[in-house]
Amino acid sequence: MALTLLRKTQPKLTFLCRKEDEGVIPLPVRAKTALPDWFRKLPAVTEQQVSPTNSGLTVKRCMPFLDAMAAGWVIGLAGTVRMEISDGGRQVDCGWDLDRTLVSNHASHQVAGNPREPLPPCKFHNFWTIRTPPGWSCLFVPPLNRPNGIFEVVAGVVDTDTYQSEIHFPFFATGEDGLHVLERGTPIVQVIPFRRETTDLAGEIRTETEEEGAVRQNIFRKTLAADGWYRRFARAQR
Repeated sequence: MALTLLRKTQPKLTFLCRKEDEGVIPLPVRAKTALPDWFRKLPAVTEQQVSPTNSGLTVKRCMPFLDAMAAGWVIGLAGTVRMEISDGGRQVDCGWDLDRTLVSNHASHQVAGNPREPLPPCKFHNFWTIRTPPGWSCLFVPPLNRPNGIFEVVAGVVDTDTYQSEIHFPFFATGEDGLHVLERGTPIVQVIPFRRETTDLAGEIRTETEEEGAVRQNIFRKTLAADGWYRRFARAQR
């Protein structure tokens, strides 16, 4: 009897928009395809800095930094927004031409005592519904390692396997006083899906064993011995 090998179905995110928004609002993109220009232009090694005491390496060779930027998906602003910040950030006024609400406000009392006071809490409107398989949620964070100097979204977790509706993104305007033009597609949030069960792992806190200490030291020394060792090591373990 012939045996049929069934490929395990890969969990996936589904992004849904309203019919009238199709082709109007920008599509979500994989975060690894939306790296900022400064990072793309940054050389892996700054040759002018190379010396007997300096490797000249830049953050472009830092896998943890890059992996954070490349995780998940990025949702961009649905349309161009003109954001005027005034009175030291205490006043935020926004305008746009798209026939949908793009920015609204929260009441300051909802976040009284937060470290961003006196900045008023605002909210970007998102027109994508996100669906995940059972047991999966999404972590929404400001695009990692790419602050824009104008606004910062507040992080949150949503159980997108059951809450299957549009999710809007609270933010604080952090830019200098003046008019800031945020173009359509400007990254506003990074979406990182995860299995909820993985966030509640039991913890163990103790002193390392001699063997564990040897492994730690070995890995640390290999990382120092040759540029790119961690990159090769990490890829090999996946």
